[in-house]
Amino acid sequence: MSGKRRIPALLAVLALLLLPLAGNASAASGPGVTLSESQAGTGGSITVSGGGWRPHALLMVLICGRATPSRGVIGGTNSCANADGRAVTTDAKGGFSKKLPVAEPPVPCPCVVHVATVTGAKADADAVFEVAGHPVRPLPAEPSGGTLSLLSDTRLAGADGLLTWFGAPPSRTLVFTVGNVGSSAIKDPVFQVGAAHGVFAPQWDDQHWRGTLAPGKKARIELPVELAAGAHGDYTVSLKYGGEVLAEQPWGVGRPWGVTLFWLLLCVVVPAALFRAGMAVVDRIRPRLPRRAGGGRRLRPRRAASALRLPGSRPPRNPPTPTPTPTPTLPWFTPDSHPGAAGRLSAPHDDRPTSPTTPTRKGPP
Repeated sequence: MSGKRRIPALLAVLALLLLPLAGNASAASGPGVTLSESQAGTGGSITVSGGGWRPHALLMVLICGRATPSRGVIGGTNSCANADGRAVTTDAKGGFSKKLPVAEPPVPCPCVVHVATVTGAKADADAVFEVAGHPVRPLPAEPSGGTLSLLSDTRLAGADGLLTWFGAPPSRTLVFTVGNVGSSAIKDPVFQVGAAHGVFAPQWDDQHWRGTLAPGKKARIELPVELAAGAHGDYTVSLKYGGEVLAEQPWGVGRPWGVTLFWLLLCVVVPAALFRAGMAVVDRIRPRLPRRAGGGRRLRPRRAASALRLPGSRPPRNPPTPTPTPTPTLPWFTPDSHPGAAGRLSAPHDDRPTSPTTPTRKGPP
């Protein structure tokens, strides 16, 4: 009997000994980040390694200010040195190693090396890092006691206007209701609103809500959301508070067809205007036809009648002979004395002058 009692006792001892190992294994299964150095100056570089990430995931590695591993990056990527960030893809086991140049973030430290997924399920991890020579300021006090909880589904209010159809920035209003489920009041909470397009991570923007939310009370909050000019496609608007994503709302933005119509009209109007301007210049520089004495322009000679015939028509075989126009005859000319009959034969006649007293001779003398 004593041996049977010892077996459960040994099993209990083994379970207690293996419990910490199981906890370490579960902790190691989550995403983690390690640094080759905890401090470095601008111009140097460090090696960032990690494990426990999703296999073949695309990650973004950044140095961010105003951040701690417990509170995350206050202000989102606006607090990070984005220009000197690096992208890396995890291997089949979810590990990675990347060399990162040291750069100063745009806000004071405390600083971290922030690693976050770009595509797929969201995951991130931070490792404490000190940028030598960069100013350090304490973080704003974290509200104690008050806890916000989302009470209703978020929605995007508003519609696109005529200017949006021509490329103006699309804008909406994110409407949601939150309640204070904590034991103390929350004054002037700061929300983070981000819009992500496709596979890219959202760009977070701080949105301040002015007011005090007492314990057990709720409030309807409206926050503006605006995209870049000419944005179109499928977007996802995310709401974050205290480093936790509260809600996500899809947003389908239409294409600004007015811009396309403008370019099409520009491609038609500009060539037409250039053509008319060129024709006006040609009309001014081309030579003018000489004018007649009467002031009119000299007409071009008419083409021959044969050139005016229709193609395929046959010319007449026996063209009509033009009828000569008769020469007019003056009334005091006889046919024999006509100027045109000078060479003709005529009867002799007496050219001697006659007088009124001289009788006219008749017949032969």
